[in-house]
Amino acid sequence: MIRSFLTVSVGTLASRLLGFARDAMIAALLGTGPVADAFLIAFQLVNVVRRLLTEGALNAALVPAWLRERETAGAVAAAAFAGRVLGTVSAALIVAAASIGLLMPFVMAALAPGFVGYPTLQLAVNDARLMLPYLAFAGPATVMMALMSAQHRFALTAFSPLLFNIALITVMIALLGWRQDPAYAALIMAATVGIAGLLQLLILLLRRGGDRVATPLRISLDTDMRGFIGKAIPGMIASSGPQLLVVGGAIIASSSPSAVSWLYFANRLIELPLGIVGVAMGTVLVPELTRALRGDDGVAIAHAESRGLELAVGLALPATLGLIVLSAPIVRMLFEHGAFTALDTAATAHALMWLALGLPAQTLVKALSPAFFAREDTLTPLLSVLKGFVVAIVLSVVLGQIFGPSGIAAGIALGAWSSAFALIRRGAATFGFSIDAAARRRLPRIVAAALIMGGLLWLIATFALPPTTNAHGLAQAILLVVLIVVGMAAYGLLLGLFGVIAWGDAVSAIRQTKPSDLRD
Repeated sequence: MIRSFLTVSVGTLASRLLGFARDAMIAALLGTGPVADAFLIAFQLVNVVRRLLTEGALNAALVPAWLRERETAGAVAAAAFAGRVLGTVSAALIVAAASIGLLMPFVMAALAPGFVGYPTLQLAVNDARLMLPYLAFAGPATVMMALMSAQHRFALTAFSPLLFNIALITVMIALLGWRQDPAYAALIMAATVGIAGLLQLLILLLRRGGDRVATPLRISLDTDMRGFIGKAIPGMIASSGPQLLVVGGAIIASSSPSAVSWLYFANRLIELPLGIVGVAMGTVLVPELTRALRGDDGVAIAHAESRGLELAVGLALPATLGLIVLSAPIVRMLFEHGAFTALDTAATAHALMWLALGLPAQTLVKALSPAFFAREDTLTPLLSVLKGFVVAIVLSVVLGQIFGPSGIAAGIALGAWSSAFALIRRGAATFGFSIDAAARRRLPRIVAAALIMGGLLWLIATFALPPTTNAHGLAQAILLVVLIVVGMAAYGLLLGLFGVIAWGDAVSAIRQTKPSDLRD
């Protein structure tokens, strides 16, 4: 499990790093004015669907159903079931994309009520319509990646999303050299989103070769498919909780100039650690838990849930503290270029500090949801996400009136904690989370190590950063990288000192996984 987790996490990390490069170019090209707000609200619409489908969400419904079909009826029946899922999901998304395109003015007015009556609304409508073809390509690509995960084929699943960012970065490099009008550049970037989806689908089709894991391909709404859809839709919505919270914040922020952009860029930094945990949990932990539950193996269930929780907490806590302490220099290094000003940096950094407080909660939701998904319970995570969404909307309205965009970010963080607590209460009341003795011993030590690391990083940053305020950008970037490396090294040493990890055992755990489990 550890090696599979690392494979998926490395692929996600590479995608997120390319995503930072992409967003830095968006900031340089568009800044944070009306054109940027329009593009980013449209991009969020497509991005939510992309994340909803690709970041382990469809796995939550498809993997248990496909494994059950293969175990009870054989490989041929499982392939036929997968073929029906592939055909039906593809057709449904094509119809959905066409319908949303026709209704786009109303959709954008609902997502950004503050744009109504201004040219920004039409800009957002134009951008979103150009992005919509991505949805038609995302459906079949997601089903194929889910089937690969069910067969322990994690490498291509982890690295194929890189093409999305590579395509956008390539086009934006050309736009930066071409120096086009921002509104025209936004249209070209929007059209590239659809092309990026096509590239991702093509690479999966080419690597699939003669694999007949989803045949025959057809559209069906039989009993099995209706049951699958009934579980898939709540599961996919539940898995997209963090994105829905940000969309809720954007709805409130649309009435404030540039606030949509500030929240978007701040949230992009939250998505790095959250994406690593979220994709790996959905892609690796759901299949592991499903197999353990099918075999009624209590030890395997406890091991999977415990290791998943340890990895989630171990990544989220230091990331939260690091983002809070280094919010301003991180935003400055990544985004303060071209049309993105120092004022934008300050506003984005403040929003980032508040959003970071919700990162542990969002990570807990990602770590705990697979325990429900593996039991084919998608309703409980859905209800917890919807509760958090309502809380985030209400608190964003109240706190946004008092504190502006930072108040909206605080409302999003509190909504995330509401979702996490709802999920914990429900899980404890129904089946109880199986946490083994090793996890009960390690988790407090992980928390202690993260807190000490955060305090050390704050102390160093307090003295090291002010003298470099007016230094060259390269010097500031080098200092920031040094601080991040020092924080990571200190955290790793503390984990070893506290007995949380033994590096020899970690290497052995990675090597224990058969190479065939990671085949393309």
